[in-house]
Amino acid sequence: MKKKKQIMTAALLSAFCMSVTGCSLYQGNKDRQPVNASQAETDTKEDIKQQPSGESEEETKKPTDAHPEDIEPFPHEEKETQAQPMKNGKRIVLMTDIHYLADSLTDKGEEFQYMVEHGDGKLTNYVWEITDAAFEQAEMLKPDVIILSGDLTLNGEKESHKELAKKLEQVEKAGVQVVVIPGNHDINNKSAASFDGRSRQPAQIITADEFAKIYNDFGYGEALDRDPASLSYTYDLGPDMRLLMLDSCQYSPVNKIGGMIKPETYGRIDDQLEKAWEDGVILLPVAHHNLLDESKIYVEDCTIEHSEELVDRLEEEDIPLFLSGHLHVQHYMRDEEDRGIYEIVTSSLSTPPCQYGVLEYRDDETFSYHTQKVDMEKWARKHKSTDENLLNFNTYAPAALKTIFYNQSYDAMKDSEEEETGDIFVKLTKSQKEQMSEVYAQLNAACYGGKAYEIVKEATGTAAYKMWQEYCYPMILFEYLEYIVDHIHSTVFATVDSQGRPVTCAID
Repeated sequence: MKKKKQIMTAALLSAFCMSVTGCSLYQGNKDRQPVNASQAETDTKEDIKQQPSGESEEETKKPTDAHPEDIEPFPHEEKETQAQPMKNGKRIVLMTDIHYLADSLTDKGEEFQYMVEHGDGKLTNYVWEITDAAFEQAEMLKPDVIILSGDLTLNGEKESHKELAKKLEQVEKAGVQVVVIPGNHDINNKSAASFDGRSRQPAQIITADEFAKIYNDFGYGEALDRDPASLSYTYDLGPDMRLLMLDSCQYSPVNKIGGMIKPETYGRIDDQLEKAWEDGVILLPVAHHNLLDESKIYVEDCTIEHSEELVDRLEEEDIPLFLSGHLHVQHYMRDEEDRGIYEIVTSSLSTPPCQYGVLEYRDDETFSYHTQKVDMEKWARKHKSTDENLLNFNTYAPAALKTIFYNQSYDAMKDSEEEETGDIFVKLTKSQKEQMSEVYAQLNAACYGGKAYEIVKEATGTAAYKMWQEYCYPMILFEYLEYIVDHIHSTVFATVDSQGRPVTCAID
């Protein structure tokens, strides 16, 4: 059977960190006939046209960006989700970086609240409701599978894994398959803790073998093939697609942030690539860490170590798409200046705007991707919640995120009155720290919500932003901030969504 080729038919963009302004249709190996192509402009609407068979390479028009109406990273109005199974392909829901914490491990007291408010943006104080709402909403999509691509738990607590697994059982009882892989937080994590009042205590952690046992019913016990060297496996979606679930984590003897593929696992990957070719099925690879350099600031922690080895293998077999998480923000890029493999990074479910990805792979060998925001307000009304934050989540979440980012900036500044940066000393007053933290929080929170283009001009004209430029301190946050601004300036007018709003970037 001829190996199937995938073609991009939608803009694999999100309002976060777009490296390019939209996405082109994937044509596959130039020596093979493309299945079809589409052509669109951002200010006109044309139908997707079937490419005539037998057309020469010279006669084939290079496809352009997909229709703006295909780009919908942030739904701006409440919509009823169609509860119809996908009849002409596979619908895959992608959730990642849930960072679930067992309810029994926190009293939601002072130490827990401090952890949330001085964290990295995760709304762990509502992770239970967000998780339930996301599963409930995703079930309505009638997907063929829900993929959880790592960082299932806050810090690998055994109780968190067990409690999440019980929720996954309910999802499968509703008729939806679930498959998982670990993230860097999930196994042998010494940061696992429980929260009680003003203190935190170590919590029980798990090993790799325990991870596979807990999630036996969610991929590991149903695997078509298991890698003995890692927690990688192949899962059959049947009849024409397999998932290559790659364990990119380092957790022996303890967990590390960065990712890598074990040398022994590459032989298994080669076997699965060859078998997929022989069987004439599509192989869709998924990992927690990133295949490409999606983050320009944290390359070592985000990109799989020596990922070029994996890229070469996948591109040699014309695998066009790779799915990952880890960044906590939505991102998309393509290898080799838009000539190689595509990678879609789905953002953290527990971090505003609290969304998941929906990948639709059709029988005509085209696929599209969009993000779906979890409708917490609708869920709260349905379940008769009296929590005002949930009932007004669309107001609460952005404000909470802004507070977290303010604290992130101020905490980085407050520990030293004088800080040496290169050949100069930086001395910031309390007022300067507050002003700089405020503009940092405004820009970063706006980017996570896809709204940075609305405030970037005003924010960069403030005295507070000029302080960032003058002091360049803290350096890592300054680089982070500059990347947001530079990326917005390079893309803000290039792409629009279906309502004519610019689709911009956010920091990775």
